Amino acid sequence: MLLVSLPFYQQAYAQQCSINLNFGVIIDPKHIRIIEQGKTLVQINHSEQLFISGREVSLSIEQQQLLSSFSTGIRQQVPEIVSIAVEGVDIALKAVNEVIAGLTGENSASQQKVQAKFDELKWRIRARFNQSADNYYIAPQDLNDYDEMLTGQFEQEIEAMISTSIGSILAVVGQSILADDDNSDYGGETRITTFDTRLKNISKGLELEVTERAKALDKKAAIICQKFSQLDEIETLLHQAIPALKKYNLIEISN
Repeated sequence: MLLVSLPFYQQAYAQQCSINLNFGVIIDPKHIRIIEQGKTLVQINHSEQLFISGREVSLSIEQQQLLSSFSTGIRQQVPEIVSIAVEGVDIALKAVNEVIAGLTGENSASQQKVQAKFDELKWRIRARFNQSADNYYIAPQDLNDYDEMLTGQFEQEIEAMISTSIGSILAVVGQSILADDDNSDYGGETRITTFDTRLKNISKGLELEVTERAKALDKKAAIICQKFSQLDEIETLLHQAIPALKKYNLIEISN
């Protein structure tokens, strides 16, 4: 159960559409910046002032309205991408943690140790997006590659945590068997059977819970896909209205 729980977060994302960001995006309360290799190519101030390659572009009312719509969409959808990605990882980590808690006891030393490590990992995953209050950063990438986007640099660490978790469970099993062996010739065998039944019951309940959460997450992913498609259409209109922006096409969608 521990070994198969991690892929659940990947299964949460049914292929709705392919969303690709051609450039990096930095968002703070006052600015949106489209960047490449640390250089700002496009900057939008307060959703109404546009700079391309450091030069301000004079905008008509219609252009300002399109720029405002595009900015609003970016501010809404980028945080959603961060949220759904972290929530997907949380499903997997929560599943592992609940198995530990179910077998070693809620708030046991083993469970608390694993929970602390998972909490730290989730914080560091969020930090990968340089998120601080209303500040976000996403590098150029295919937003459907969640496994690479999130776990690439954390993959070995997650695997180590799961291995440690398995070790904690086996330690509890061993202690229980030894305790029973001191009192009965057949105590260890009985304990193993009881423990196996308990694990199966936990696994069944957990699988149902994870599946439901994954389905809910999949619905969110579908909504985000739809909103990014609409945002891509607004970006196309913006490029038509401001031709100088065409070479900085941020969003690409394919079904």
